[in-house]
Amino acid sequence: MTTPLRLFLVDDELPALRRLQDVLVDCADECPHEIVGTATNGMSALSQLADADADAAIIDIQMPQMSGIELARELQSQEHPPAVIFATAFEEYGVAAFEVRAIDYLLKPIRRERLIEALKRVAQARQARSEAAPSSHARSHFSVTERGRLHLIPVSEARYLKAEQKYITLKTREREYLLEDSLTRLEEEFGSQFVRIHRNCLIATDALAGFERAASNGGETHWVAVLKDLPERLAVSRRQQHVIKDFKK
Repeated sequence: MTTPLRLFLVDDELPALRRLQDVLVDCADECPHEIVGTATNGMSALSQLADADADAAIIDIQMPQMSGIELARELQSQEHPPAVIFATAFEEYGVAAFEVRAIDYLLKPIRRERLIEALKRVAQARQARSEAAPSSHARSHFSVTERGRLHLIPVSEARYLKAEQKYITLKTREREYLLEDSLTRLEEEFGSQFVRIHRNCLIATDALAGFERAASNGGETHWVAVLKDLPERLAVSRRQQHVIKDFKK
């Protein structure tokens, strides 16, 4: 991390704000940063963040007038919103944090190790944005919530996205994650990195080894997609068989 992260801190309790600043001082050697502003309420934070050019905002959730969740939702309307790290004493806001695409969710009292982990995620996301094409608006990571904690999964590690009931299964080489999202919306965002092979499945183009014929239980054959580093075979629907011809070109 060469360029210091620009951080904005929001907490309606001054002792908590000072405590956060103290922990950040302890993180400075491993995660260089500068504090570009502080606020004790959401409305003040929103107006200041419009001009702060912050890489990340560390935000308390339970605040009067405007909660941290509401603040994060408002920030999403900005052209270049800061990454959001929530800092709260309550575990029950994990799903709401996921919905506003928070990059991490820290429980108070905040530990140095967890704060460093969150700041490194911000730095990774900033690096990914700087390397992306200027016209690209797709995220570099998926945000996954598990047991009240948010995980950042690089898009490049996804092998496929499969719709199953109300969730999307995100498959990496190591394991599966569950996303609360729409496959259609994900296709719109990541269409250059994934190809639809079925109405319920998007497969990463970099993970695709090819296609082969397979026999069904009834004896009929159909096309399946073959992955480079997973043994699974994913069905290709008749409607999407044009991707097989496109792959051969």
